[in-house]
Amino acid sequence: MFLSKPDGRGPFPAIVIVHDCSGLGPRSGGAPDRWARELVSRGYVVIMPDSFSTRGFPDGVCTDPSPGRVDVGPGRRARDAYAALAYARTLPDVDGRRVGLMGGSHGGSTTLAAMSAPEGDGEPLVRDKADGFRAAVALYPGCTAQLQRRRAAPGAYRPVAPLLILVGEKDDWTPAEPCRKLAEASAAAGYPVQIKIYPGAHHSFDSDRPERFVPARVNANSPTGRGATTGGNREAWDDSIREVTAFFREHL
Repeated sequence: MFLSKPDGRGPFPAIVIVHDCSGLGPRSGGAPDRWARELVSRGYVVIMPDSFSTRGFPDGVCTDPSPGRVDVGPGRRARDAYAALAYARTLPDVDGRRVGLMGGSHGGSTTLAAMSAPEGDGEPLVRDKADGFRAAVALYPGCTAQLQRRRAAPGAYRPVAPLLILVGEKDDWTPAEPCRKLAEASAAAGYPVQIKIYPGAHHSFDSDRPERFVPARVNANSPTGRGATTGGNREAWDDSIREVTAFFREHL
């Protein structure tokens, strides 16, 4: 895990950031570090668990179609999020009652998995979720899998704590429409789920890199199974900072 904290004396609220498919190694897209700097400057301790390096994927899985990538899927990474939460609560600089979760793309899907309320006592992480994160932000997550799960077990997505989803209108990797359907169904059922869709923004709108299409990216939402567009959008980035900080200020 990587730890960053504000100057001064705590205890501070904390955010666990779960990284995207590029990981935290040399091929990282840089968004987790960008968010860490923003949040630390606003008085949060930030903890980032590395789900990939010790499992044999130091360069991430964005272009890796091998069966082994299942070993670092969102369901397994949800355990990493709660391991990071448990670690945060051992730190004297952290107020263990005020810890949030956040992730983008693969990390956004991990956030949805981690925040999904258990359907029964036999599900993984039941005890962890009962006293878990106080709030979460999922940036451009893959919502299709959650919708398919709800069709198999009818009912709206129910988070264990308030959830905010931010996604780009033009996202061709994790499209906005499934997330809109998920959020609207959850809100209609009375669950604390909000969504904001950014017009004209692509996947990774919080990046500081230009928009580009990369044919090698593994993309279940592409007709060919490959290729996706990513790139920063300054308006969406600026607004997402306001949305994320206001959301965590309210709930943490």
